[in-house]
Amino acid sequence: MKTTALLALGFLGTVPSVDAIPASVSGKQVSRALDIRPRALPNAPNGYAPAHVTCPSSRPTIRSASTLSSEETTWLKSRRQKTETALKDFFGHVEIDDFDAVSYIKKHSGNYSALPNIAIGISGGGLVACLNGGGTIKAFDERTEGSTAKGQLGGLLQSSTYFSALSGGSWALGSIYINNFTTVSNLQENLWNFTNEIVLGPSTMSPVDFWATISDQVKSKREAGFSTGDPDFWGRIQGYQFFNASDGGVDYTWSSIAETQAFQDGDMPLPLVVMTGNHRNTSTLGTSPKQYPIYETTPWEWGTYDDNIYGFTPLEYLGTQFIDGVVPSNDTCVRGFDNAGFITGTSSDIWNEYGQDLVYYFEAGMEGLSSNSTDAELFKYIIEEFLNATSSTNSTINGPAYYPNPFYKYNTATSPVADEVDLVVQDGGETSENIPLYPLIQRKRNVDVIFAVDSLGGDSDYDWPTGSALVATYNRTLLNVANDTSFPPVPDVDTFLKNGLNTRPTFFGCNASSLSTPAPLIVYLPNHDISFASNYSIHTENFTDAERDAVIMNGYNVATQANGTLDDEWSTCVGCAVLSRSLDRTGTTVPEACTKCFQRYCWNGTASNQTTTKSSSTSGSSSVQGSLGAALWSAVLMMGMAVLVTA
Repeated sequence: MKTTALLALGFLGTVPSVDAIPASVSGKQVSRALDIRPRALPNAPNGYAPAHVTCPSSRPTIRSASTLSSEETTWLKSRRQKTETALKDFFGHVEIDDFDAVSYIKKHSGNYSALPNIAIGISGGGLVACLNGGGTIKAFDERTEGSTAKGQLGGLLQSSTYFSALSGGSWALGSIYINNFTTVSNLQENLWNFTNEIVLGPSTMSPVDFWATISDQVKSKREAGFSTGDPDFWGRIQGYQFFNASDGGVDYTWSSIAETQAFQDGDMPLPLVVMTGNHRNTSTLGTSPKQYPIYETTPWEWGTYDDNIYGFTPLEYLGTQFIDGVVPSNDTCVRGFDNAGFITGTSSDIWNEYGQDLVYYFEAGMEGLSSNSTDAELFKYIIEEFLNATSSTNSTINGPAYYPNPFYKYNTATSPVADEVDLVVQDGGETSENIPLYPLIQRKRNVDVIFAVDSLGGDSDYDWPTGSALVATYNRTLLNVANDTSFPPVPDVDTFLKNGLNTRPTFFGCNASSLSTPAPLIVYLPNHDISFASNYSIHTENFTDAERDAVIMNGYNVATQANGTLDDEWSTCVGCAVLSRSLDRTGTTVPEACTKCFQRYCWNGTASNQTTTKSSSTSGSSSVQGSLGAALWSAVLMMGMAVLVTA
């Protein structure tokens, strides 16, 4: 096989035109922090393979989800001090007429039940979600050049307590946190090169060498006695694309973030990666994805607040055999299961959506290809490597497994997985909640405002967002599995589309006094065409540098409303959203400028009674690009498998 021929597979078509963007948000700008040093720690005991180790003297246990973890409670004391300082800086350039926000923050200094508690959530949607979400984070980061000028939103990231992501959004979050909490500007300049399709590996390796390497890494996990499958390969692929570390960060763990001094000091928001559960026996769990468990990953823990499972396991010891919440006295513990790429790989594992696995799509991609073509040879080689490294029982209709199940025999009266030896865990958006809001609407966290970034379209590959993710989250809070959560009412998808709520920022839950239970204010930021038609398919796996930068810049412009050129009072309105719940709690009169903002951006509570025909905007977007993507997905579509992606 000629590897030089294989390297040519990353071809892209013509680049869509890009409108002029202010220089302050160009992809070439440099932030204050210029290096991309490895963040987290290469502390896995045996590379990619989890290893049995002696348990610590205080043996790990499963804790009840009735409270926040003691680690998070302690960490919050440090983080909230930092967010208070950041809020003063933020309101130094975000002004509200006739209201001194800086003095307001100082007046309530140290009273964290009064001061704003901010969260950011970036959605899934493949590589475009990573880039669009990255554009928002770039706008919110005070380290981005020009972002602290009057009217800009730099510092909102530093003012936030929580930062959640799922699926493609978790690639951006992981890339930021594993690389020294770096900036998106740095990632553009130094790491995010997607000219090759990501399943073929980085441009520095041939696809054959790449797949041979990651197959060996995954095989080592299987040989250590653990299940392997799609999320392992998907995570290994992402490690090479998003982590600035040798061998794709093969020995970097997610839990090691908690071991770093900067994180312990509260210098960054708490990262939360969301995944979805499933069950091999759907009659036990229920057939509706709305009832699937939603798992969250912090640097300390992995688990769910869903009231049927209602437990968390120490992340460092994920992979350990727990029985009814404890490790048997004669058992060892396991470390290294929580590989950083495996965490984001699980969160973005959509390959199981049609009851198949990753290899199925390479098989589908071979349809219509000459058997001796370089593409067909590559697909056959990848399939062989995949099958050689994965567990023979792992490719099931219910998706990949976390083995052993940490919740085995735990909460047996309510848990649908208490009798399962492993857990089915998959893409974070497979409940249709494609924005990772669930961790942020836990009342225990007392979040005041969530900036919800939506990058994924509707039923068609090239739809823009439709508001369906918010609808799914609201509906799930009405079920009996999601206790102790609060979310403001939102309209149905038809109203989103008819009233254009998916084409501009919208606030939901503005009137706190009208809510039956306290809920955060939602600032909805749907991807829409401001400077670039960035509604690429979720299946697009490669971008030229120009396209990459244009998608990021459009995300920046959505967040800033094109540096305020679409609304010169937008930054003021964002400031009002940040303060809204705090003003309520302290009995402070809402400034007139904020009243006007809420009149402009708050959903008025009315729903459409008319049926709206949904259309797909394809302006400026290419079809599934690259020979690999085209071969795979056209084959799938020709087989009549409509791609209804919910993550």
